[in-house]
Amino acid sequence: MTEALTIRRFNGDDPELRPFLKDLADLRMEVFRDFPYLYDGTAEYEEKYLETYTRCPESLVVLVLDGDRVVGATTGLPMADETPEFQAPFIAAGYDPKTIFYCAESVLLPAYRGRGVYPRFFEEREGHALALGRFDLCCFCCVVRPDTHPLRPSDYVPLDRIWSKFGYQKHPELTTTYDWKDVDQLLETPKTMIFWLKSFKETR
Repeated sequence: MTEALTIRRFNGDDPELRPFLKDLADLRMEVFRDFPYLYDGTAEYEEKYLETYTRCPESLVVLVLDGDRVVGATTGLPMADETPEFQAPFIAAGYDPKTIFYCAESVLLPAYRGRGVYPRFFEEREGHALALGRFDLCCFCCVVRPDTHPLRPSDYVPLDRIWSKFGYQKHPELTTTYDWKDVDQLLETPKTMIFWLKSFKETR
């Protein structure tokens, strides 16, 4: 990773994180406007969303800074501290949310990709989860979009191979639904999110 970039790690209740929250919200809205999320976000929603992390002392927020500018971020927290929408499929399938660490998002501006930041995001979140010492699984989820979606770029390549390389497996039986407004829509619509899981049992 280039030496020009700085990595800063915070727990959610760290007061030093507060000054960066607006930049983090803006970054999320910018990156997630692209396919496949097509997220047309608002500052009001972002403030509410980030409260989930700032209320949790065991959450993790990792920021990538180019000087004073936030150009990337990754977050995570214990699944037991996530919203009911994310816990529900695991409870229904017989998992205990208390044994799962949820890797929420990794966002990075296009100009900074290909510099080794993305693998670092996984290392930071998994390392944090392992340091807490009580999780059997690490997971994240991604939106499901049809191959025929009209806004799908012709050169779009899903990250499935990369996620598999990092040790995650797709679990089609574990899905949830989340609502947001797409950039080409007037109203919010439900989106299916599918989970990927990685076991920590072999790393202990």
